[in-house]
Amino acid sequence: MKISARNQFEGKIVGVEKGTVNGIVKIDIGGGNIISATISLASIEELGLEVGGQATAVVKATSVMVMV
Repeated sequence: MKISARNQFEGKIVGVEKGTVNGIVKIDIGGGNIISATISLASIEELGLEVGGQATAVVKATSVMVMV
């Protein structure tokens, strides 16, 4: 599959927290870095995302802001 997003991070799924409609998937991409993504429960099920599995986080955004 081809995709335009260039920021792709492969890793191991270390957490899947299911809510009512959405869930949070956590992917350990190495070096002590974990990427979290909120996605639909349907996507979690369709992709078969489970702790211990492999996944790729794909990031495409025009801006990301973090403030403390």
